[in-house]
Amino acid sequence: MSTAPARTARAAVEGYFAAINSDRFADLAAVLADDVEIVTTGAPPVVGREAALAHFPAVLAGYATHDDAVTRWIEAGDTIVCEIAFTGTFTDGRPAAFDALDVFDTVDGWITRVGTWFDTRSVARQIKG
Repeated sequence: MSTAPARTARAAVEGYFAAINSDRFADLAAVLADDVEIVTTGAPPVVGREAALAHFPAVLAGYATHDDAVTRWIEAGDTIVCEIAFTGTFTDGRPAAFDALDVFDTVDGWITRVGTWFDTRSVARQIKG
């Protein structure tokens, strides 16, 4: 595991959303464990910090704007579940919106796993326009 100042699971997840929402993807290195696993509905897992750092800009490249607004936090020790209202615009100006659920596992203040769940059919319909 990487070395860093001690932080809570909640602080790590808050750092994750701050980095994602501000397009400061390199800042994710401060909260993602070396061997982090990103598991997203309908996609193969992304394993490792470097792969994750490349993953997020690629996934969000089709959006001119995007915001993951956490509408509910459920905390159980080192696991945090977040209900999310995603809003944004595609690069062609069309609006995008969907609800998601992210499950974060942490160890010693590092995010070790992110599971993301959403209605893939709804998102696919929005992408197609």
